[in-house]
Amino acid sequence: MNKSKKSAASISVFSNFLLVLIKIVVGFLTGSVSIISEAAHSAIDLLTALIAYYAVSTSDKQPDHNHTYGHGKIEDISGAVEAVLIIAAALWIIYEASQKLFIEAMPKDLGYGIVIMIIAIIVNYFVSRRLLQVAKITQSQALEVDALHLKADIWTSVGVMTGLVAIKVTGLTWLDPVIAIAVALIIFKAGYAMTKKSLSELVDSALPDEEQAIIRDIIENHPEIIDYHLLRTRRSGSTRLVDVHVILEADLHLQQVHDICDEIEMRIQARFSPCDVVIHSEPC
Repeated sequence: MNKSKKSAASISVFSNFLLVLIKIVVGFLTGSVSIISEAAHSAIDLLTALIAYYAVSTSDKQPDHNHTYGHGKIEDISGAVEAVLIIAAALWIIYEASQKLFIEAMPKDLGYGIVIMIIAIIVNYFVSRRLLQVAKITQSQALEVDALHLKADIWTSVGVMTGLVAIKVTGLTWLDPVIAIAVALIIFKAGYAMTKKSLSELVDSALPDEEQAIIRDIIENHPEIIDYHLLRTRRSGSTRLVDVHVILEADLHLQQVHDICDEIEMRIQARFSPCDVVIHSEPC
């Protein structure tokens, strides 16, 4: 599982590196602030991809003496850092674009910019699709954030490409910084949503209601369980953590109680993997 996460993260790093390089060159050749803003956006993408690679490389390490619950929170922290960087990039783009809003400078060789935007759209589509597939299978927060960021990039690239075509056709130079600001607002919105999600994981929010309903259903439908209480859930990276108190017949043998708890654990883990389940048994 960790191998597939590292492979997906590596693809993201490589693709973002190439896009940053190409966009910077084309941005300065054309003098287009919207392309340069996209280059800055891709530079943040590259940094977040590197953070995601580090996170998935270390989050699946086995628990140790200082981290008895494992290292899953590294993914949650990386997601929060990535989100903050995305917001910072958006604010920087807005500042740079606003400085050039009233300067009539016609970008040149816009055809190169249009071509690189098309390339960026195609590359980010396939990379984000791969990242989301792996994130869904492995429940990786870091890869999911990286994938969602790249999906947002697709729309910003579409916006920049449309704007470049409009500038080429109409000659309206003010469209360039306006498009850059529009791109920045989309980036900001994506960063804000990612920040909320990452912080939710860091403060140990409970699992979604639909996941808790599945866990409750497994417990309630076990014939030996009389009742249960103190069900608590949270996530640490890609691992779900569940603990619950169950009430059983007082005259059951210890081995029977152990087997019942093992069975419930296995059923929950079969639905949610990876998952760490702790069950405390109490006599009726």
